[in-house]
Amino acid sequence: MTTQTTTTPPRAAGTEGAAGLEAPAGTEGADADPEAAIARARADIDALDEEIVRLLRRRMALSEGVQHIRMARGGRRTDLARENEVLRRWHAELGQPGTALAMTLLELCRGRV
Repeated sequence: MTTQTTTTPPRAAGTEGAAGLEAPAGTEGADADPEAAIARARADIDALDEEIVRLLRRRMALSEGVQHIRMARGGRRTDLARENEVLRRWHAELGQPGTALAMTLLELCRGRV
């Protein structure tokens, strides 16, 4: 059994907000024109949402491929040990909301075959 580890790329100094997330692009001078800063931040959020959906669709396709292989070999569609591994990883990164998000992610990715 192989254990896979992931690393988070380093962020440039000064780009993290209060919650440890990157500050939206263009919000440095937010005091000058708050409405423009909000509009820029919302545009960035919309772009991130599009990227997240694209990545989710890619993950769903990869998961479907794994399911096909596993079932062709006489196995089950789902691997509960693997799902628990995913849940633990998301919980470690984001706490209880991460677990809920991972459950939704797993639901999106299972049973599509």
